[in-house]
Amino acid sequence: MKKLIFVLVLSFGAFSSCDNFLAETPKDEISVDQLLNTPEGARGLVNGLYRDGQGQSFYDSGGFGGADVMMGGYMSGYFDNEGKGERIQGQVAQDLQVGPEVLNQFFDGWWSGHYEVISRANTALKYIPDMAGLSDDEKNQLLAEARFFRALNYFSLVKFFGDVPLVTEPVEGLENIEVERTSSETVYDQIIADLEWALNQGSLTEGAFSMNGYRITEAAASTLLAEVNLQMAGYPLQQTAHYANAAEAARAVIQSGTHELVQHGESTEESAYNKMRTSDTDREYIYGIEYESEIDPSEYPRITVPGVIRPEGINYGRTLNAYRPIEEFTRFYNPDEDLRIQNKQLFYNSLERGGQEYQFGEWAPYLWFEEDAIFETGRGGRDIRVYRYADVLLIAAEAIARSEGVTGEAVSYLTDVRNRAYWQTDRSEIEASLTGLSEQEFVEEVWKERLRELALNFKIWSDIQRTRQYPVPSESNPGEITFVDVVGQSNNWGQTYEEHHLLYPLPDDEIQTNPALEQNPGY
Repeated sequence: MKKLIFVLVLSFGAFSSCDNFLAETPKDEISVDQLLNTPEGARGLVNGLYRDGQGQSFYDSGGFGGADVMMGGYMSGYFDNEGKGERIQGQVAQDLQVGPEVLNQFFDGWWSGHYEVISRANTALKYIPDMAGLSDDEKNQLLAEARFFRALNYFSLVKFFGDVPLVTEPVEGLENIEVERTSSETVYDQIIADLEWALNQGSLTEGAFSMNGYRITEAAASTLLAEVNLQMAGYPLQQTAHYANAAEAARAVIQSGTHELVQHGESTEESAYNKMRTSDTDREYIYGIEYESEIDPSEYPRITVPGVIRPEGINYGRTLNAYRPIEEFTRFYNPDEDLRIQNKQLFYNSLERGGQEYQFGEWAPYLWFEEDAIFETGRGGRDIRVYRYADVLLIAAEAIARSEGVTGEAVSYLTDVRNRAYWQTDRSEIEASLTGLSEQEFVEEVWKERLRELALNFKIWSDIQRTRQYPVPSESNPGEITFVDVVGQSNNWGQTYEEHHLLYPLPDDEIQTNPALEQNPGY
């Protein structure tokens, strides 16, 4: 299995527990001996996991095809890509034609990128325990971070591909590289074990991610653990006992008091959503992919400006709207009450520049809009948030309702998120509308809020996978949503979902190289 062979070449990154993780430092290739036998090598090995996150291209937006993680939005049929004529993954996802014969290179990059991160984590986990020159606390912290990233990458693989090879030791030669697929349940068990080790033995800090040098914290590990348990409770495993575990992990974050929702300022320009757009230091931020304009810039600003306009002074050779919510998606929001669908909150549809107003005729992501990058530097610097506190509250609300009933606690957590969006509605009205709902009715209210609140956090396809329910907006009453079985439902591009669409195909390159692998059904 060629993509599991670990090439021991890393850029050296200085370890820091307090400075910005991407602080500029000399970067030189270090030898294998240094990597495996010195504290500096250990730190550099783990630091490299932060840059790649879930494979180097998973969140990077650098191209007309958008970031790999956007694939789920295209599969849902609710997001479009202006550049899909030049990069086909968006088009074939909407058409539900994602077979390996069409997207082999795309899925091969996705697959191999995840396994490269896993391989680095495995190497760290093998060599750091016996390494001299590191205190026990630092060893445990580095090991916890390595386990977090191994868990994060396996979680992504098992969600999107189903059964995958489970490799927990470094691949340091050509022997035993034809690894069979491991059952999803066993892979999930390993993910849980890694995260529980990180939390119980890992010397992770209790502080906030952005106040901890952008290193993994207890809250980040607990949030991932909560989401993993929520996914396990749904399809395909349907191990409903995990709802209680998801609630427990989410409560650990809530009760720590470390994180909170960003609150609105005095104007819509100072809304919570605009504060999150312009800052990477708030306490809602739990874990994300860090960018720095001078060292490792983000390309996300480029994909927030539709190519149909060309404002004066734009500093990119070309821009495009790579993650456009189509009109049907915007109907998930009530425009009379929900601040998130107002212009220049989560999305925007016009831009003023040089005394001229540009109307797009469509919505584009505003959360990733950076004025300096677009009009001055051409280099984005804002982070991409993977987890934030709103996510935790919504996991807690759903998991508590499923495991304990529609309690006042569950209602309160959902109300926290909805009340911020329905900023001119009294909190008591929202609570009253949720109190007394049946379990299923309440859970569907949580699903609705996940659609709206996490629209740019790439959760829509994972939610469809685990619930097997497809959201349909009302044509006459914006904000009203019903859920129908996804299998047999048509998307907004006229294509009908079948069971096999809920997993991606394994890349043909991997199957040809590793005869032990079998393709997913339907491909």
